[in-house]
Amino acid sequence: MSMTEKQTNVKDIYGVCQQNVDKLFNEIKQQVPSYHQSVTNVQQEYLDACENVINSSIALQQEFARKAGITTNVPEATLKVIRDTTEEIVKVNSIQNKITLAVIDATQQNIKTFNDNAKAFGDLNKNILQSWISAFTPRNN
Repeated sequence: MSMTEKQTNVKDIYGVCQQNVDKLFNEIKQQVPSYHQSVTNVQQEYLDACENVINSSIALQQEFARKAGITTNVPEATLKVIRDTTEEIVKVNSIQNKITLAVIDATQQNIKTFNDNAKAFGDLNKNILQSWISAFTPRNN
């Protein structure tokens, strides 16, 4: 029996809803890897474009200064400030990335905990419902 035949055999609203929810989430789950790859590709292209623009700008300015006879030597103290500033920016970026990854991990764990609790809550409600039904259902002796 095919999936379409199984779907048409279900007549009760809950079964139909469950089938449609399953179909929807299965489709979404199959799309996640390609979505993730597309976002990663866009990020990489953006970084490459930024790097190329900055490198081209530096090369153009360097060539202009050379052809115009502008001296580009700066005091060692200035070079040290530039290098130290770059090192601090790299450190801040590294810390920011670690914090971001920790937040993502914590969020994922919170969603997992919520999911586990939702399942337990559903089971608890099912047991309560069963108790109520048992209490109010006449028994044949």
